[in-house]
Amino acid sequence: MEVLYPRCSGIDVHKRFLVTCLSLVQTNGHRHKELRQFSTMTNEILALKEWLKASGCTHIAM
Repeated sequence: MEVLYPRCSGIDVHKRFLVTCLSLVQTNGHRHKELRQFSTMTNEILALKEWLKASGCTHIAM
């Protein structure tokens, strides 16, 4: 399968929390996935944003 977005994220939105999966294709071609959970409070959403920016995420689906 062809990789269209090598640095992307999917966010599952719930009432009290967000579950985020960050998917990164490494230089050796292997895909690395990381799951994190954040609350829906403003400081946690800002932390989510900073984590995705620091990871070089280019596309997000909710």
